[in-house]
Amino acid sequence: MTNAKYSITFLPENRTIEVDPADLPFQRDGKPGSILDVALGNDIDVDHACGGVVACSTCHVIVRAGFESCGEATEDEEDQLDNAPGLEPTSRLGCQCVPDGSVDVVVEVPDWNRNMVSEEHH
Repeated sequence: MTNAKYSITFLPENRTIEVDPADLPFQRDGKPGSILDVALGNDIDVDHACGGVVACSTCHVIVRAGFESCGEATEDEEDQLDNAPGLEPTSRLGCQCVPDGSVDVVVEVPDWNRNMVSEEHH
C-alpha cells in the first residue's frame, strides 16, 4: 500500500470516501484497509454475515474502476465468490479486497447485498 491518499466511491450511493492509509484500519470486520473495512468505518452498509473471515460471499462487490490496484484474489476468496450471485470478471469479496492506494477505486454494492435494515447504534 502506498502512503498517498486515494478515494473509494461506493455505488449506487455515489458516495466517495477519502482514504488516508495513516488512518487505517478502522478496526472493523475484514482485512485492515479492505473495501469492507472502509465501508463500515464510514457507515456504508455492506452485508457481511461471516464477520469478514472469508466464510461466506455476502460482502460481494464489483470493482468498476481501479481493479488493477486490488491485487490477486486468494484461492479461499475465489471459492467463496463461486457462491455469490451476479458474478462479474471484477467481482471481489469486500472483506478481502485491499486497494494498494495507487489509483482511486469505484465499487458497486449489488442491490441484493445492501443491508436495508438500519440498526441502532449502541
